[in-house]
Amino acid sequence: MTIAATAVPVSGTQDGTVKYASVGGIDLEAGGFLPDVVLAYETWGQLNADASNAVLVEHALTGSTHVARGESDEEGWWEQLVGPGGTIDTDRYFVVSVNIVGGCYGSTGPSSCAPDGKPWGSRFPLVTLRDSTVAEARLADALGIRSWHTVVGGSMGGARALEWAVIYPDRVKRCAAISIGPSSTAEQIAFAQAQTLAIRQDANFNGGDYYGKAAPEAGLALARRIAHITYRSADELDFRFGRNAQGSEAPLEAARLDRRGRYQVESYLDHQGNKLVQRFDANSYIAITEALMSHDITRGRGTLKEALSVVTAKFFLAAVDSDRLYFPEQSRELAEALPGEVTVHVIEAPIGHDGFLTEIGQLGPQLCEAFFA
Repeated sequence: MTIAATAVPVSGTQDGTVKYASVGGIDLEAGGFLPDVVLAYETWGQLNADASNAVLVEHALTGSTHVARGESDEEGWWEQLVGPGGTIDTDRYFVVSVNIVGGCYGSTGPSSCAPDGKPWGSRFPLVTLRDSTVAEARLADALGIRSWHTVVGGSMGGARALEWAVIYPDRVKRCAAISIGPSSTAEQIAFAQAQTLAIRQDANFNGGDYYGKAAPEAGLALARRIAHITYRSADELDFRFGRNAQGSEAPLEAARLDRRGRYQVESYLDHQGNKLVQRFDANSYIAITEALMSHDITRGRGTLKEALSVVTAKFFLAAVDSDRLYFPEQSRELAEALPGEVTVHVIEAPIGHDGFLTEIGQLGPQLCEAFFA
């Protein structure tokens, strides 16, 4: 079923503010149907007359649409890369960021109302990255964007960028995929399953129908703890925390297990878990994690070389040297399978996977030379 999207191209005076577009119903890859899909998005800059300067920035797992500052002074998550005078210069380019279907930053997701007026909750269908790409293509149509100058993303955002380049090769001129491989590996799926199970086993989860009641905050916080361990390197955790106790807490000076103090690294993970609980919906965490688990650029497309043979975009790949979630070898696997010669650029950062966020500025000169000169 194809339904035209309805949205209005925006002006530069609305930079960095959330807008919404209805993109109609979507027949989903797994067999379901999601009616009346709404996408939340933000834009920066001005679309030029021939719509040739549009750049799509795809967020990662728990990211939002707020890539850079705009009308408010709220810091964006890729300030090092996007903004006036930046590598992706919003004085020259029209930048768009879209909240993924299933998310909780304004796009249709489990907390949204179903046609019966009640939250989707446990009834929300399985949505893959390919489904979200189809929805984003409709938004691009509504904004008058026939092809993207560049599609760029890191981690899950990189997987979304890859799908754009394969599903719509005639609509992507340049593609930058950072800290991602051609598919989610068995180990990555295993980490993800532990996270979703932590939420599902929370006493408040209620099968996903907890809206209007106590939310499964403990499960969501535990899921974030598990995830965050994979986002940081062992060396970084050792350097920052070692075996140190948290303040006056003494892990080895308690007569009972339930009264022992914490190590600093435990306190750090508690902090990360509690932060996410304040801003994210547990069902959306499950829905988006499942979408990332579905990531496989070869599914139904043959070998990796065959799947990537359709792309016409110029590619820019990069990896974090200390990444233990998406290993640099996975980026090299992509590079070897893509048409032509593709270099894998390296972010040097001891932090681990999160280096694609904190150290993205390292790629500024290379990205500028390759795509934005």
